[in-house]
Amino acid sequence: MPEQTVGMVPQDRAARQRFESEVKRIVEAGNAAGVTLRLLGALAFFSRCPKFGHLQERMGRAYTDIDLAGYSREASGVRALMAGLGYVEEREVFVVTEGGRAIFHNPATKIHVDVFYEKLDFCHVIPWSGRLENETLTLPLAELLLEKMQIVQINEKDVIDTIMLLLEHSLGEADQESVNMKRVAKLCADDWGLYRTVTMNLDKVRQLAPNYPQLKNEEKARVHDQVAEALARIEAEPKSMAWRLRARVGDRVKWYKDVEEVH
Repeated sequence: MPEQTVGMVPQDRAARQRFESEVKRIVEAGNAAGVTLRLLGALAFFSRCPKFGHLQERMGRAYTDIDLAGYSREASGVRALMAGLGYVEEREVFVVTEGGRAIFHNPATKIHVDVFYEKLDFCHVIPWSGRLENETLTLPLAELLLEKMQIVQINEKDVIDTIMLLLEHSLGEADQESVNMKRVAKLCADDWGLYRTVTMNLDKVRQLAPNYPQLKNEEKARVHDQVAEALARIEAEPKSMAWRLRARVGDRVKWYKDVEEVH
């Protein structure tokens, strides 16, 4: 079973609205200033799931901070933008991560913002070079799915977000309103470790979805079918010789990185 405590606390509509409004303010200000910032995390899933986003609140999935994706070449622009919006940066984080991450706090609203540059680098690396321009508010859906599925010690909040995404969107070969499985399958075919974790977690989502009383029977069935299709597409993608050699070693050698939070 996934960890159930992280991001799983009661949260009223007013508190949720505060985060939802702030996200739009930041991204819209970035677009106006020519700074590329795209949303990931819980708020991204809510924004991209207008039909099923209500499941977060019904299942006790809380917002805790705002996560954004950007490009390192625009780091100075992000810094100026956030300062203009009332945020203070923890500059040591940018230094320690060698420019891979920035953390900002708003003293007035107490909202915490993480900005990740070029990639998400936790258990596995999920790159987004050249991908942020495909959307106007969030990461593309393929990267949102991978954001959750790359977590080895998956949390319940990640399961809930993934269920929402699979209920809301079809699996396809392009971005916008479908999950680009061509992109997902290619990244998994290039890295056996990512493949191992993603397929493991998709199967967990398939197993856990029937346990949620908030889901209708037809919704549980759709999650099952969506996971089955996603796994089939990942398996069908041609694998390199290096991938096949690593697959022979399997779980006998650790295939992921442990995550150390920067705070």
